[in-house]
Amino acid sequence: MSLRESRPVADRISEVVSPILWALGLELIDVVCVGQGARSVVRVFIDKSGGVTVEDCGRAHLAIGPALDVADPFPHSYTLEVSSPGLDRPFKRIQDYRRALGKQVNVKLRQPIDGEWRVVGLLTEVNEQGVAVVVNDPRPERKILLEFDSVAEARRVVTF
Repeated sequence: MSLRESRPVADRISEVVSPILWALGLELIDVVCVGQGARSVVRVFIDKSGGVTVEDCGRAHLAIGPALDVADPFPHSYTLEVSSPGLDRPFKRIQDYRRALGKQVNVKLRQPIDGEWRVVGLLTEVNEQGVAVVVNDPRPERKILLEFDSVAEARRVVTF
């Protein structure tokens, strides 16, 4: 069975690991299953307020590994990876947008606004319908309201 993005398997794994991670003070961000047969890889992405440490990943791996052995999501062996999704991960849920409030974001649009396919600016508002981004380049500062349906992809802008 190919696991190139088998959502039902990922959903079952999410149901198993989410409460375990919550008990550890961690949040499940995503589960991705790739590969096939003995080369299958289950990637569990976690986060917490203040960021994830290597120790958090290790604790999570030790806690969810045995639970997945019991749940037995595959009829064959697989590799379990636990990691942070990274600062510039794509936003998938409204919580991701809320976590980025007050930060610079890069939003790829489904349809252009004033001929632009991207909006880059300060994320100032998040509600159930969408977000507000304050943009000040190259024009004078302006607030752009974006409904979630108009967003193809959004990420935090990371600068060092």
